[in-house]
Amino acid sequence: MKIQYPTLKTPLTIGVTAPSSGVEQHLHLLITEAEKQLIQRGMKVIIGNTTWTQLKGRSTTKEKRVSELMDYLLDERIDVVMPPWGGSFLMELLPLIDWDELKKAGPKWILGYSDISTLSFVYTTMTGYASAHGVNFTELSAPQWDELSSKWIDVITCKTGHSITQSSSHYFQSSWEQVYKNPATGFYFDSEIEWKVLNQERSNRMTGRLIGGCLNTLQILIGTPFDYVQSFINEYCSEEGTIWYLESVGMDAAKIYRALWQLKYNGWFNKCNGVLIGRAGLYENLGDFTLVDALGDIFDEMGIPVFYEVDIGHVPPQLILVNGAVGEVIVEEGRGTLKMQFC
Repeated sequence: MKIQYPTLKTPLTIGVTAPSSGVEQHLHLLITEAEKQLIQRGMKVIIGNTTWTQLKGRSTTKEKRVSELMDYLLDERIDVVMPPWGGSFLMELLPLIDWDELKKAGPKWILGYSDISTLSFVYTTMTGYASAHGVNFTELSAPQWDELSSKWIDVITCKTGHSITQSSSHYFQSSWEQVYKNPATGFYFDSEIEWKVLNQERSNRMTGRLIGGCLNTLQILIGTPFDYVQSFINEYCSEEGTIWYLESVGMDAAKIYRALWQLKYNGWFNKCNGVLIGRAGLYENLGDFTLVDALGDIFDEMGIPVFYEVDIGHVPPQLILVNGAVGEVIVEEGRGTLKMQFC
């Protein structure tokens, strides 16, 4: 079976809905400024009611969240569903989504990261429709977008049968403190980027179909009716194999190890050609047990190459990765490139 990619019309219409966390009133500036930036670039924006509210870690009730999400996914006017940001409780919507209706509707772009990957991951593995992991809507509130964040337009407008290449950035943002103090002004990059290869190899290459997201939230799917990973691998990745990309926030080395261990023994890394690990947000070693130890203990005996400190996730900037696309990743002397083929 083949992955299906959305066909877009111009001008693009972006639908903003909050299936996980909404935006508290004192941060509504992020929504209005992001809307302004997209309109200035010739796009249309439709903002849902769930975006503007927040209560007990959720934008609103699960019933209202899923209703608006389904409306947006089925609305032919909307080209891209882009939530304001992630959160903690998106999994509550999975049993309420009409997956059969989404399969009938055909592919539509879902773009975001953090808890949004809970939705996009299941969407792709269950339907075979591509989805995108990358910038959230509120991060587009900056008057100027960094090179990687701005790539989201090029990625989602790439046509089936074509390819697009992204390269690692030069600097990343080590702390969100300045962003919190200066909302809607963009990221504050201060640290040099170096993609690393496990076992200290100086260069390496991997190819396979991309699949992944936020390790914190993907881990909870195991053993639920929404774990379609094995069927996805068998139906869509039998020839190319997979490249897994995973990022985390607030997980120490032991928590990352336990999560990867669980994925490993659930068979998620079957037919895996390589793993990309994003820069871990709010990370700590567990004594002398480090991230490198965790990655080695999981992947060395499987013979799976690992690139880490990659531009993915909660420590910006980040690549725009397409679930289902065939990826080729090359690391040379700390620099990385990702080529994605939409096939």
